[in-house]
Amino acid sequence: MSSRKGYFIKDQFAPHYLTFTTVGWIDIFTRIECRDIVMDSLRYCSANKGLILHAYVIMSNHLHLVLSADNGTDGLSSIIRDMKKFITKKLIQWIIHSRKESRKEWMKVVLNYHAKFNSNNSKYQLWQQHNRPMILLHPKFTRQKIAYIHYNPVKAGIVDYPEDYRYSSARNYAERDDYLIEVKIIDLGFEEGYVFI
Repeated sequence: MSSRKGYFIKDQFAPHYLTFTTVGWIDIFTRIECRDIVMDSLRYCSANKGLILHAYVIMSNHLHLVLSADNGTDGLSSIIRDMKKFITKKLIQWIIHSRKESRKEWMKVVLNYHAKFNSNNSKYQLWQQHNRPMILLHPKFTRQKIAYIHYNPVKAGIVDYPEDYRYSSARNYAERDDYLIEVKIIDLGFEEGYVFI
């Protein structure tokens, strides 16, 4: 029996609800280029690393995701580690070199400050340490988490309806064809035309 406490991925191939949050709650994902870096990483990991994306939303300073991994892979923890490392590298490069990011000096200070408390980072830390993974075994809990993901932009006052938010799987679940990335929809018997609660 494991002596680990708290949140961690016990079943490497089961669907999990996860949250990736930036250090200091920095609003990095207000920039379209930064959201696109996340999307590119999700696409790459889905096509090449065995990631199965079930649901997602990209908010200004955090991501909510439902992910699992193909059986032929090293498992979800390994994929998440590589994906977050890639996103971090690309985002830091973009922040440092972009003429569009007017907050870069402030961001570098915050990212550098948080890196000092984590021996795994040399200069900058982008993500808070914990993803808080929750295994999704029961349909009611799974449905609740997917609804929570899709309603995040509504609760934030960004859109009136979940499927109006571009950087979310709500469009996939609403069976629209203008989604940004393929997801493997978890069929929980959502009523047609009202799929989010």
